[in-house]
Amino acid sequence: MCRMKNKRSTAILYWPPGLCSAIGLFVTLGLILAACAGSLPPMETQSPPSPSPPPPLSLPVPTGTQENTPTSGYAAGPPDPSGYSWQPVISGLDLPVDIQNAGDDSGRLFVVEKRGRIRILQNGQLLPVPFLDIQARVGSQSTEQGLLGLAFHPLYAENGLFFVNYIDLDGNTVIARFKVSASDPNRADPTSEVQLLRVEQPYANHNGGQLAFSPDGYLYIGMGDGGSSGDPHGNGQSLDTWLGKLLRIDVDSGERYTIPPDNPFARGGGLPEIWAYGLRNPWRFSFDRQTGDLYIGDVGQDKWEEIGFLPASSPGGANFGWNYYEGNHPFKGQPLASVKFVWPIIEYPHGDMPAGQMSGCSVTGGIVYRGAALPDWQGAYIFGDFCNGSVFGLVRTSENSWQVGVLFDSGAAISTFGMDEAGEVYLADYYIGSVYRLGRP
Repeated sequence: MCRMKNKRSTAILYWPPGLCSAIGLFVTLGLILAACAGSLPPMETQSPPSPSPPPPLSLPVPTGTQENTPTSGYAAGPPDPSGYSWQPVISGLDLPVDIQNAGDDSGRLFVVEKRGRIRILQNGQLLPVPFLDIQARVGSQSTEQGLLGLAFHPLYAENGLFFVNYIDLDGNTVIARFKVSASDPNRADPTSEVQLLRVEQPYANHNGGQLAFSPDGYLYIGMGDGGSSGDPHGNGQSLDTWLGKLLRIDVDSGERYTIPPDNPFARGGGLPEIWAYGLRNPWRFSFDRQTGDLYIGDVGQDKWEEIGFLPASSPGGANFGWNYYEGNHPFKGQPLASVKFVWPIIEYPHGDMPAGQMSGCSVTGGIVYRGAALPDWQGAYIFGDFCNGSVFGLVRTSENSWQVGVLFDSGAAISTFGMDEAGEVYLADYYIGSVYRLGRP
């Protein structure tokens, strides 16, 4: 066995031998995860979240930059983190993995808990009764399983519909639609479930988890490659499976959904739901709400973490390279010369690096800042690493370059970033069970 210690916990975490070779497996969740050949210790063995108010996170670190070839602006460089920190918002959560808002002018935040609940944060208070509790339907024993993602319909204020991504009791992915209760806006109707997709999972890890509506109104679904280590079934490059893909469906037509007519494989050549492929485990992705550009945090195997990018004008069909490549680096097999890949706009290595240089072992995709409270952060893509708690800032500095900086050493096990209706950015500390907001002290 090997063992690792999270900076904000006194607990020593023990990992099976199959995980020791994949630093990215310090990861957790189903969510995140790295090269898993086996399961991590069940999260149920972790200490319960502290009910006391969490301390402020993060000391800023010197900003370093790295220039990369882009695939869409522009800024002088990453924001200066001096004078900013992650301010505590709430604690007492049970393994938080996603943060969303309903876009209904209510000011509420909705926090997804891995075991199968969605909690509401309203007026600075965590409501005692969950918005949704489907723990009896959710398989969450394995580290990378559970209730993994939430997306509210763009017209939620009118139709009350929202969508979740969870692992069922058989270990398979379910994409389901629910409806809010007719009598209580803070309660969903658990009997309203309609399952849109069910995806068989060959292993318990690399389940993806993110759901998001794009500006075009379609629902995007992040699916990992199905797990184990190294994509043994070749799912990332296969167009005959939903695994290792970004899916795109129209939930406003048909009994459950229909295929958008401009999906790249809508007329054959692959499963029609596929929008992009060659992904290992796109745990968290998001759309820039101003430009519509798409950023994908794809968790690596055991050497490299990466951020993929598609501009809003992308026609779909992008191949991000896995498992031929891990980041920009050859991994397995030799592709045909005719195969075209979309390379990451940024990658960073596993292992220890000097202060101010990027490293980690499991990327947590983030959010493009579009709020009004922090003008210096406008347009910066804020993301992090689950394993070491680093928070990074990425900006496009010209048509042909990106720059990224290490902004904070938070010490948190960053499972997700989120945004409120005003565009302000939050992060969740998975083990501590707390949520923080970026701001000035």
